[in-house]
Amino acid sequence: MPPTTPARPSSPTPRSAPEAASPPPAGPIDLPTFAGNLARLVEESGKAMAAYMRPREEGLVQDDVAEDIADVMKTIGNVAEYWLADPQRTLDAQSRLIGGYLELWSSTLKRLSGQETKPVAAPPPRDGRFMDPEWNNNPFFDALKQTYLLTSNWAENMVEEAEIDAHTKHKAEFYVRQIASAVSPSNFVLTNPELLRTTLASNGENLVRGMKMLAEDIEAGGGDLKIRQTDSSKFQVGENLATTPGKVIFENELMQLIQYAPQTENVLALPLVIIPPWINKFYVLDLTAEKSFVRWAVEHGITVFMVSWVNPGPELAGKGFEDYMRDGVLKAFEVAKRAAHVEHFHALGYCVGGTMLAITLAWLAAARKDVGVRTVSFLTTQVDFAQAGDLKVFIDEEQIANLERKMLETGVMEGRKMANAFNMLRANDLIWPYVVNNYLKGQAPFPFDILYWNSDSTRLPAANHSFYLRNCYLDNKLAQGKLLLAGLPLDLRTIDLPMYSVATREDHIAPAASVFNGLQLFGARARFVLAGSGHIAGVINPPARGKYQYWTGGPPEGKLEGWIDTAELHPGSWWPDWLQWLEQQDEHRLPAREPGGGVFAPIEDAPGRYVKVKS
Repeated sequence: MPPTTPARPSSPTPRSAPEAASPPPAGPIDLPTFAGNLARLVEESGKAMAAYMRPREEGLVQDDVAEDIADVMKTIGNVAEYWLADPQRTLDAQSRLIGGYLELWSSTLKRLSGQETKPVAAPPPRDGRFMDPEWNNNPFFDALKQTYLLTSNWAENMVEEAEIDAHTKHKAEFYVRQIASAVSPSNFVLTNPELLRTTLASNGENLVRGMKMLAEDIEAGGGDLKIRQTDSSKFQVGENLATTPGKVIFENELMQLIQYAPQTENVLALPLVIIPPWINKFYVLDLTAEKSFVRWAVEHGITVFMVSWVNPGPELAGKGFEDYMRDGVLKAFEVAKRAAHVEHFHALGYCVGGTMLAITLAWLAAARKDVGVRTVSFLTTQVDFAQAGDLKVFIDEEQIANLERKMLETGVMEGRKMANAFNMLRANDLIWPYVVNNYLKGQAPFPFDILYWNSDSTRLPAANHSFYLRNCYLDNKLAQGKLLLAGLPLDLRTIDLPMYSVATREDHIAPAASVFNGLQLFGARARFVLAGSGHIAGVINPPARGKYQYWTGGPPEGKLEGWIDTAELHPGSWWPDWLQWLEQQDEHRLPAREPGGGVFAPIEDAPGRYVKVKS
């Protein structure tokens, strides 16, 4: 049956614990208190400026803002050049904008005279920036809102209609959205009615609290703003996150391998080896006990092995894709088989971990090596990057060369830069609501485990990151059968294994269409499942919560839209569907195994040391 309306974004609206309350009506301003708070605001501003300047004066931070601005101006300049090259096009562009303003002016005058009018421009239904009633009830704020919407919509249309090359247009669309998000009147005290009421009601106390948090977040970011998206004090890895019992049974300089302790008398004969992304940390699959995919799998009789990648420093700068394959994926396979006393196993890869898993399987096929992989599961995994979404905005020869030059200086890609790029993909969900909530309302964000994980970023070795960006995102060599690794050409068609693949409907990192298209490159037909929500919440969706939905249908052929038209909707989580599929491959069970299997002496308790290293 056709899909229902997509699930809402996975990120919560920032709020103060336990519930966000509307600010009280503004009464008379207490001038002495207000003046005192202004003085404190200036003092806290000085601390924020000092936190920003100190690392720069000490040479610890080198700004690349000028380069970023230059790229933005160059890109948008290409759009402007198209419209200014023809006087008729220039006139048309001006007329559309001015005509919209005149229509709004007329509508506002009618409303002031008491007439009912329809809005000239309205925000999308799910836009949380203009939820306060004053945005509609107060003619001034309504006109301000509509002026902003008219202007931003006009700018986006100018980019969309410009006849320029596809990559430049994609970048321009992205940059215009970022600028439009930044200049929204909801982001400023004097143009946001809720912020005005809050400031007047508290005599400016909210701004003092906000500036104090701003200084703390710049200090925490080492001179760059690290926006707090959650109350980090409420979480501790190994205490209330990543708590599934287990042991680290092996480690090398790139990874630790965890084997989780059994929680059932009997287990599936074949264990599961999970390859998580090395961008961020494995415990997104082992969050709180209620949300942990690992715990759920163990409770259902699966012996689970998990790779925990190291958070690399400059000493690992030269570690490339081949190293991650040999000393990471293949070594995990070898250790898991020995610890479980088996010759075969199931493999699962998440995001770029899935991409690495696919590359490893293609390399094994090229090398004519069989290491015992019985089935493969992919979670939000791309192998064809032609439709890789807005991340491609950051990928062209000039930008990659610039990034490589910077990585040569440090040996690594700093985690905060990758985190900022991901946050920018959804700025109206992951940046500006927190700017408003934290620094203008002065409210600490609500504790949320996924956003704590999201802020716990990792560094990336220069060699590995450069290989990935160039061969996958820039040149898309894996999809074209042109990728060489360890001297062998890789062909995805040689991977002929039972395959299960999950994409998520609202994924901004691995778009569902990109995942769907990539599955058609393999030599086996996959069971394709489309889950509701986004890249994280669509995957981390335990059945007990009864949230979201998923679709199943025929094999991934043709276009995603056509597949969806005939797909069947199922409420809730896809996890039980995956387990049923896995058991169909081999349902034989045997007595539960203890970590290490008598072959490897446990090194330490899960989740291990590597996952606790901060960037």
